[in-house]
Parts: sequence; C-alpha cells; structure tokens
Amino acid sequence: MRTVGIMLFACSLACGAATVQARELREGDKYMCSWGAGTAARAQELKLSGVSLYAARQKIQTIKFNKPWMHMMAMGITEQTYDSRSRLKPEAIRQSFYQECLRYRVARK
Repeated sequence: MRTVGIMLFACSLACGAATVQARELREGDKYMCSWGAGTAARAQELKLSGVSLYAARQKIQTIKFNKPWMHMMAMGITEQTYDSRSRLKPEAIRQSFYQECLRYRVARK
C-alpha cells in the first residue's frame, strides 16, 4: 500500500513538473515549431513528388518571409528533409517535427 502511495505521489510530481515546463514555453517558441513543422511537411511533399533539391531551393528563394531567421531555417529544414531517407507522409513529418521541436525547446529552458 505504501509503495502505491509513493508511486502516485511521484507520478503527480512528474505531471506537475511537465505542466510547469509547458507553461514556460513562449508563444514565439510554439510559433517557430509550428512554422518549422509546416516547412518540413512542404519539403517532404516536394521530395515525394520528385522535385529536386535544387528546384526546392529555388522555390524557397521566391518566398517573402516575415522574419529574418526564416529564410535560412527554411533552407536548412529543406536540405535535412531531402537528406533523410524517410518516405513518411508529409502530415506525419509535420507532427513529428512539431513534437520534437517542442521537446527540444522545453529541454533548453
């Protein structure tokens, strides 16, 4: 019985810590992760449809970005996506990228 109580207490502490960490994440972090996830999904879509990395880079060059960091990050995400052997659907890439990005941002805090 005592072991169950200790386990429940430890679990509640862990859940509370995760909630606090989630609150520490800024809106800008969530925006960046969401934007990056969309970029990765678009790159995967282009890759799966047979568009070359060169053509994908050219498409990025024509986009007008809102923030100065977006252009270089879009290029990096696209190159990493093309370098990957993954054949996952773009939506799976979007979800995976977003979750990993949030996990990374929380761990950095």
